[in-house]
Amino acid sequence: MRLGLVLVLSLLPVLGHAQDRTQTLADIRAELAALAAEFNALKAELVSSGAATSGAAGGDALTRMDTIEAELARLTARTEEVELKLNRVVSDGTNRIGDIEYRLCEVTEGCDPANLGATPTLGGDGGSTAPVVASDPAPATGGAELAVAEQEDFNRAKEVLGSGDFRGAESLFATFTQSYPGGPLTQEAHFLRGEALTSLGETSNAARAYLDAFSADPNGTFAPDALLRLGEGLGALGQVQEACVTLGEVGVRYPGSLAATQAGVAMQGFGC
Repeated sequence: MRLGLVLVLSLLPVLGHAQDRTQTLADIRAELAALAAEFNALKAELVSSGAATSGAAGGDALTRMDTIEAELARLTARTEEVELKLNRVVSDGTNRIGDIEYRLCEVTEGCDPANLGATPTLGGDGGSTAPVVASDPAPATGGAELAVAEQEDFNRAKEVLGSGDFRGAESLFATFTQSYPGGPLTQEAHFLRGEALTSLGETSNAARAYLDAFSADPNGTFAPDALLRLGEGLGALGQVQEACVTLGEVGVRYPGSLAATQAGVAMQGFGC
């Protein structure tokens, strides 16, 4: 499991921007296609007008244009190659996250690995476009527009958590993440579900919730604290080596954050 966790965490700096990079590659391909179309139109105009051979456009105009056309084709092929590699990285990272979920389920009483659903694609559909490091978790704002029911359901779950009904809050947050997957409040809901489960003493289930929160958006507001809690949970479950790797990653990914400081203290406690 340690090797799998190390590989997952090493992939996450790339995966955190997977969706944004995919979109960028699509934009590049579209621009290259438009440029190639304009270039071909210009080349056809020069040939049909005779300018390419008359000297008006330069004696070796066609040779230069052939070179440019070949370079455009090379760039287009390169963007497609990069996108294919990126998709493979996302797929591999998602599979490794699924492996961690399976192993956590194995050490959770009453959890049947056969009932685990498919692991959502790492990064989801609503990833942030820039890293956000917060010293204290704060409610998500901006981004995708919230439905009235979504906000009301989230507020109700938070109120139940605040009242000390951890079991009720855990259930409500679980329902929320299933009802609104990939929403702007989903990461926070996973995180708060982990907090409720921690209060209930269900460490392995809490670790899975923190893993869900982190993998939902590695650059999101709650990602540093989710990764911190995941590392602490792994240590509490006796998986000290994996805990040390995870806690060490907090400082690497979120230097200067409160979570990074707390992770350092936790690593000392585990003898990392």
